[in-house]
Amino acid sequence: GTANMTCRVEYNDQTSLQWSNPAQQTLFFGDKKALRDNRIELVRATWAELTISISDISLSDEGQYTCSLFTMPVKTTKAFLTVLGVPERPEITGFTKPAMEGDEITLICTTSGSKPAAHIRWFRNDKEVTGTKEVNATGKSFTVKSTLQLQVDQSDDGVAYTCSVEHVSLSSNPYQVTEVLEVHYAPHVEISHSVIIPQEGQYFKLECVSKGNPLPEPVLWSKDGGELPDIERMIVEGRELTITALNKTDNGTYRCEASNYLGTSGAEYVLFVYDPNAPGQQDPDHALIGGVVAVVVFITLCLIIALGRYLARHKGTYLTHEAKGSEDAPDADTAIINAEGNHAAEEKKEYFI
Repeated sequence: GTANMTCRVEYNDQTSLQWSNPAQQTLFFGDKKALRDNRIELVRATWAELTISISDISLSDEGQYTCSLFTMPVKTTKAFLTVLGVPERPEITGFTKPAMEGDEITLICTTSGSKPAAHIRWFRNDKEVTGTKEVNATGKSFTVKSTLQLQVDQSDDGVAYTCSVEHVSLSSNPYQVTEVLEVHYAPHVEISHSVIIPQEGQYFKLECVSKGNPLPEPVLWSKDGGELPDIERMIVEGRELTITALNKTDNGTYRCEASNYLGTSGAEYVLFVYDPNAPGQQDPDHALIGGVVAVVVFITLCLIIALGRYLARHKGTYLTHEAKGSEDAPDADTAIINAEGNHAAEEKKEYFI
């Protein structure tokens, strides 16, 4: 950067002005350059004003500058020049690709040359995470280091960790550097199928969905522990096994396996082919509807039985109260009231089955 410093005086007589640096070296005396420093230029020089410019400012230029007015006695004024140390662009170290699942890894982000000390933030993709900060003074500037320690798994594969350096000299444009993790892990295999209830004559597809890093290829298909029996109808393309026209001979256990250098994983699917015309095999939709109807009928019967028992109990209570108060009562309502009034004197127990 560049710094301009101006010294002005209000005086009736012509006088001489002088700028001195923090080391008390004379920079300019009037319009005469005293120090051989090409970075220092005279901007304006009169008997009442002396303005100088310092380009390519460095931290060593920071300090107190003195403007002297040569009168009797000599008068001086001082200006303090503060220099901001711009941080260097950060770098991430400490991580060697690839990591193995379960490894503990360390990411270290370092930036130097800042004054005051820079602030470092970490982000896992777009979410901020917390690191351990360390600040060391190096001369007039600071070296800042932030450390992240992680135990990685397969969810960290392909995750971007970004180190962001913020400093007053950078305004709202922080320096950033990103490291994308590569994590190797053993395969995991699942089988997906194209039809829920396979029937004779249908086109049927199984897909071996495998995850792993390195990507496990190729996948191997087998049936009942052996090779696929009908390679004309059973077509393997990549991770997919397609049976062009199902029949009863296709029933059995199908298995796919996938491997990388960290291990092998397998999954199985039991295929049962339905005959839609066979009398003993219900259409799956009809079976589902029948099951729902059966549940509704069962719940309705339970409600009817419960309601019947409830009404029977309350009818019996009514008759019992009527009998207990009927001797002195002209009607049934009065009998029940009389029975409740006499309850403390005589308790009658009723049992209902």
